[in-house]
Amino acid sequence: MEKRLLTILRCPVTSKGLAFASRDKLGRVNHAIKAGAVANRDGRTLADPLAEALVTDDAKLMYPIIDGIPVLLEGESISLAEIE
Repeated sequence: MEKRLLTILRCPVTSKGLAFASRDKLGRVNHAIKAGAVANRDGRTLADPLAEALVTDDAKLMYPIIDGIPVLLEGESISLAEIE
């Protein structure tokens, strides 16, 4: 995904800006996914680690990037409050 797109993308839930998730944050989330402790907002427990993701400016929600395409659906978002 191109960085210039981040200037126009917004969280569909909060309308906050989005940024690429840091390696550290992705590592913590992926560790929790491996432990079976992460569900998206639709309630589906995640089984596969995330290679890339976007995080809201307030660091409350994470959206996966799959094959270079951000999945900005409310149900696919991950609440970071439960993980950190």
